Amino acid sequence: MTLKRRCSRTPCGRPAVNTLTYVYADSTAVLGPLATFAEPHAYDLCADHSERLSAPRGWEVIRLAGDPRDEGPSGDDLLALADAVREAARPVPVARTAPGDETGHETTRRGHLRVLSTD
Repeated sequence: MTLKRRCSRTPCGRPAVNTLTYVYADSTAVLGPLATFAEPHAYDLCADHSERLSAPRGWEVIRLAGDPRDEGPSGDDLLALADAVREAARPVPVARTAPGDETGHETTRRGHLRVLSTD
Protein backbone atom coordinates (compact mmCIF):
# COMPACT_ATOMS: atom_id res chain seq x y z
CA MET A 1 0.00 0.00 0.00
CA THR A 2 1.45 3.36 -1.03
CA LEU A 3 0.43 6.51 0.78
CA LYS A 4 -0.16 9.61 -1.29
CA ARG A 5 1.58 12.71 -0.02
CA ARG A 6 -0.61 15.66 0.82
CA CYS A 7 -0.15 19.38 0.20
CA SER A 8 2.12 21.00 2.81
CA ARG A 9 -0.22 23.96 3.26
CA THR A 10 -1.85 23.50 6.68
CA PRO A 11 -5.58 23.80 5.83
CA CYS A 12 -5.23 21.90 2.54
CA GLY A 13 -5.69 18.14 2.30
CA ARG A 14 -5.45 17.69 -1.47
CA PRO A 15 -2.86 15.35 -3.01
CA ALA A 16 0.54 16.89 -3.73
CA VAL A 17 1.64 17.16 -7.37
CA ASN A 18 4.71 19.44 -7.14
CA THR A 19 7.63 20.04 -4.80
CA LEU A 20 8.84 23.51 -3.83
CA THR A 21 12.41 24.12 -2.73
CA TYR A 22 14.22 27.34 -1.92
CA VAL A 23 17.76 28.27 -2.95
CA TYR A 24 18.45 30.98 -0.40
CA ALA A 25 21.90 31.85 -1.80
CA ASP A 26 20.32 32.76 -5.16
CA SER A 27 17.01 34.15 -3.81
CA THR A 28 15.19 31.57 -5.92
CA ALA A 29 12.15 29.37 -5.39
CA VAL A 30 12.11 26.24 -7.56
CA LEU A 31 8.82 24.48 -8.24
CA GLY A 32 9.14 21.14 -9.99
CA PRO A 33 7.50 17.73 -10.31
CA LEU A 34 6.76 15.88 -7.10
CA ALA A 35 10.00 14.61 -5.61
CA THR A 36 10.45 10.87 -5.25
CA PHE A 37 10.90 11.16 -1.49
CA ALA A 38 9.61 13.70 1.02
CA GLU A 39 12.50 15.96 2.02
CA PRO A 40 12.57 17.90 5.30
CA HIS A 41 13.41 21.25 3.63
CA ALA A 42 11.06 20.90 0.67
CA TYR A 43 7.33 21.56 0.48
CA ASP A 44 4.87 19.40 -1.42
CA LEU A 45 2.06 21.41 -3.00
CA CYS A 46 -1.26 20.54 -4.65
CA ALA A 47 -2.13 21.81 -8.13
CA ASP A 48 -4.03 24.86 -6.82
CA HIS A 49 -1.29 26.03 -4.47
CA SER A 50 1.37 25.37 -7.13
CA GLU A 51 -0.51 27.56 -9.59
CA ARG A 52 -0.92 30.43 -7.13
CA LEU A 53 2.65 30.30 -5.82
CA SER A 54 4.39 33.63 -5.37
CA ALA A 55 7.84 34.39 -3.98
CA PRO A 56 9.04 37.23 -1.76
CA ARG A 57 9.90 40.53 -3.43
CA GLY A 58 13.25 40.29 -5.21
CA TRP A 59 13.08 36.50 -5.50
CA GLU A 60 12.79 34.57 -8.74
CA VAL A 61 10.40 31.64 -9.24
CA ILE A 62 11.57 28.86 -11.54
CA ARG A 63 8.88 26.44 -12.67
CA LEU A 64 10.25 23.16 -14.02
CA ALA A 65 8.05 21.20 -16.39
CA GLY A 66 7.24 17.62 -15.50
CA ASP A 67 8.50 14.65 -17.45
CA PRO A 68 6.00 13.90 -20.26
CA ARG A 69 6.60 10.18 -19.75
CA ASP A 70 4.96 10.47 -16.33
CA GLU A 71 1.68 11.60 -17.90
CA GLY A 72 0.95 8.20 -19.37
CA PRO A 73 0.92 6.90 -22.92
CA SER A 74 -0.23 9.07 -25.83
CA GLY A 75 -2.73 7.97 -28.44
CA ASP A 76 0.15 7.12 -30.80
CA ASP A 77 1.75 4.97 -28.09
CA LEU A 78 -1.47 3.01 -27.64
CA LEU A 79 -1.85 2.48 -31.40
CA ALA A 80 1.75 1.26 -31.67
CA LEU A 81 1.13 -1.15 -28.80
CA ALA A 82 -2.05 -2.47 -30.46
CA ASP A 83 -0.16 -2.99 -33.75
CA ALA A 84 2.60 -4.87 -31.92
CA VAL A 85 0.05 -7.13 -30.23
CA ARG A 86 -1.66 -7.85 -33.57
CA GLU A 87 1.71 -8.67 -35.16
CA ALA A 88 2.65 -10.98 -32.30
CA ALA A 89 -0.70 -12.78 -32.55
CA ARG A 90 -0.18 -13.73 -36.19
CA PRO A 91 0.48 -17.44 -36.72
CA VAL A 92 4.15 -18.33 -37.03
CA PRO A 93 5.03 -20.09 -40.29
CA VAL A 94 6.14 -23.70 -39.88
CA ALA A 95 9.90 -24.17 -40.21
CA ARG A 96 10.99 -26.56 -42.95
CA THR A 97 14.04 -27.41 -45.00
CA ALA A 98 14.20 -25.61 -48.32
CA PRO A 99 14.02 -27.85 -51.39
CA GLY A 100 17.50 -28.45 -52.75
CA ASP A 101 19.17 -27.24 -49.52
CA GLU A 102 21.80 -29.87 -48.80
CA THR A 103 22.95 -28.12 -45.60
CA GLY A 104 19.69 -28.91 -43.82
CA HIS A 105 19.19 -25.30 -42.69
CA GLU A 106 15.60 -24.65 -41.73
CA THR A 107 13.71 -21.86 -43.41
CA THR A 108 10.52 -20.00 -42.87
CA ARG A 109 8.39 -18.17 -45.38
CA ARG A 110 6.57 -14.91 -45.00
CA GLY A 111 4.88 -13.91 -48.20
CA HIS A 112 7.44 -14.09 -51.02
CA LEU A 113 10.41 -13.92 -48.60
CA ARG A 114 12.31 -16.90 -47.23
CA VAL A 115 14.39 -16.73 -44.05
CA LEU A 116 17.41 -19.01 -43.86
CA SER A 117 18.86 -20.13 -40.55
CA THR A 118 22.63 -19.60 -40.14
CA ASP A 119 23.07 -22.39 -37.56
